[in-house]
Amino acid sequence: MKERYLEVTFRDGKPFTAYLYLPRGADERSVRTEEVGHGMLIDYGPAGRPIGIELTAPAHVTLERLNAVLKRFNMPPLEEKELAPLAAA
Repeated sequence: MKERYLEVTFRDGKPFTAYLYLPRGADERSVRTEEVGHGMLIDYGPAGRPIGIELTAPAHVTLERLNAVLKRFNMPPLEEKELAPLAAA
């Protein structure tokens, strides 16, 4: 997968959890998870690179907090429109 994308799971019409898939190989799986606070968990692949960010409390995740995590890994920031699915309900 070359592009990042956001997958949102809804419960009772509200975002329950979400996962930001980051660029990774097709067969790359998580081997380690790190909690970074504010309802976010980072999954790492075998090479130690982040492959995704789980948003366990989507209502508490802000664009600024998420971009701070991405900056930590020298990844481009998200635009507001990329988080639009979280506000869809």
